[in-house]
Amino acid sequence: MKIETNQDLRAYFGEPQERALKKEIAFLDKHCLDFIRLSPFLILASADADFNMDASPRGGLPGFVKVNQAGELLIPEAPGNKRIDTLQNVLATRKAGLIFLIPGFNETLRVNGAASLSFDAADLEACRDEKRLPQAVIKVIPEAAYLHCAKAFLRSKLWKAEAQVDRELLPTAAQMISDQTGIRVPYEPREAMELRYQADL
Repeated sequence: MKIETNQDLRAYFGEPQERALKKEIAFLDKHCLDFIRLSPFLILASADADFNMDASPRGGLPGFVKVNQAGELLIPEAPGNKRIDTLQNVLATRKAGLIFLIPGFNETLRVNGAASLSFDAADLEACRDEKRLPQAVIKVIPEAAYLHCAKAFLRSKLWKAEAQVDRELLPTAAQMISDQTGIRVPYEPREAMELRYQADL
């Protein structure tokens, strides 16, 4: 079977149900706002001018992503490894895709929209937490928002305690990165690494 066009894909998969199409809205309604207020974690997808893709996790206390009076999302840029892949992508394409998660919820909220970087004092202050002012804010104007069904989480059993993997089945991240890069650093137990991270959380 050769599938090369959107029409080929549609013929193979069939038509979506009416509800799946109509659930997409172009703004954040009460349900979206409540979901974002309860979410401590999101995945932010972006691309550069050559369509090289990137997906970056972002986390904080529930509601760390703010929504301003205009209905725009304000995502704080917390201290990291200074690669700034996402920030460079936003400058290049002005687009972002977001998936918000809530621990224990099998549904997710997806938001796609126009993105920009803000260093405006009011935006930075809106995203201040108990530790710091963010270095920058990624502002997203929603163009499409919809709830995604629970099937992926039900299949993966992500929130089930019995599905948790023993951390000792893999080396520490530092050990794996040393193997990948050839740059050797002194061994650091996971517990010590987590303590070291506390200052920048």
